[in-house]
Amino acid sequence: VQLVESGGGLVQPGGSLRVSCVASGFTFGIYDMGWYRQAPGKRRELVADITSSGSTNYQNSVKGRFTISRDNAKNTVYLQMNSLKPEDTAVYYCNGMRWGVPVYPWGQGTQVTVSS
Repeated sequence: VQLVESGGGLVQPGGSLRVSCVASGFTFGIYDMGWYRQAPGKRRELVADITSSGSTNYQNSVKGRFTISRDNAKNTVYLQMNSLKPEDTAVYYCNGMRWGVPVYPWGQGTQVTVSS
C-alpha cells in the first residue's frame, strides 16, 4: 500500500490550496477515504471524509471552507481548501478508513503553511 500526498505549500490567510492523494495497493473504490492533519505539538485529527458512495463529512472548524472529493478512476482523493486560516497550518495526510478508523500506514504527508 502506498499513499502519496502532494499540493501543499505556503499561502497567505484567506488563500486557497488543493491537496491531492494518490493511493495504490488496495481497492480504492470500495474504501471510505479521509483527510487528516497534524499540527506541531498536537495529535493527528480527522478533517474530512468521503464514503465509497460519495457522502461527505467535515470537522466543524472547516465546514463551508474545505471540500473533499474523489476520483475512483485515478485512485485519488482531493481536499480543496478555501479561506485558509493560520490555524489550518499542519501536515496533511490521507488514509483509507474502515469503521471510521484509518487502516493503512501513513504516507509522508504534505505541509500546508498559512502565514502572511
